[in-house]
Amino acid sequence: MKRTRFAPSPTGLLHLGHAYSALVAHSRADAGEFILRIEDIDRTRCRVEFETAIYEDLEWLGLSWPTPVMRQSERTDAYNAAIDQLAFLGLLYPCRCTRGEIRAALSAPQEGAAPPVHGPDGLVYPGTCRHRTMAEAEASDAIRLDVRKALDHLADRLPVFTETGPRHEGQHRIDAEELMASVGDVLLARRDMGTSYHLAVTVDDAAQGITEVVRGEDLFDATCIHVLLQALLGLPTPDYHHHPLIRDEHGKRLAKRDDARAIRRYREEGASPADIRKMVGLV
Repeated sequence: MKRTRFAPSPTGLLHLGHAYSALVAHSRADAGEFILRIEDIDRTRCRVEFETAIYEDLEWLGLSWPTPVMRQSERTDAYNAAIDQLAFLGLLYPCRCTRGEIRAALSAPQEGAAPPVHGPDGLVYPGTCRHRTMAEAEASDAIRLDVRKALDHLADRLPVFTETGPRHEGQHRIDAEELMASVGDVLLARRDMGTSYHLAVTVDDAAQGITEVVRGEDLFDATCIHVLLQALLGLPTPDYHHHPLIRDEHGKRLAKRDDARAIRRYREEGASPADIRKMVGLV
């Protein structure tokens, strides 16, 4: 049975881009199942009122999903188990670097050094703490995946995933050199969250039996991280469908701070669900 999901974070009101993603995921489930998941690991920004608005806006759009809804804030044990599994394999190290220290390390002039590279999480980490072991980890440390060790652990079993979206359709194999250069040692647990988007979404997609991940094309570059983690943790790899983003009249992608395009705002102004579908090009 095909199973898709829509996984918003309750950090603001849903906008037209969210409506498009949810509607596409719902339609691609076909006769299967559409799942709603609440990604609320960012405790400092998530709000109960925004979570309530998510349910109300999606129901207004005519969508339904099984209950109870999975909430990431209730999944700490599952994420810790994944961390423990990767630590047992010797693939993790603690990191005490702040964002400012990472920027400073990458901007320091070094003869012959390549310019800083931006990856899915911003600047690619320079490996400052890579020499540390998990035995040295402190409560204030973040946890990173040593990508070189992870790739060596998989050896010639580098994973492949299927993309069904319009821009990258086809089979994609993880490229080891590109992964190290353009992604680097990603954060798997942040000191303020206890996990990270990459780890949580990988563990949760497997737990919910998602067979096709539907999301915006801005997340395509992060897929290699999730597929790598799936291989390391022995989890199934779903298909991926990265759809085009909904943008404003200036070509800028919508953000939650753009209240003018919030679904709630259109509802209050008398728009119908059919109007929303027309606005996002689904009619």
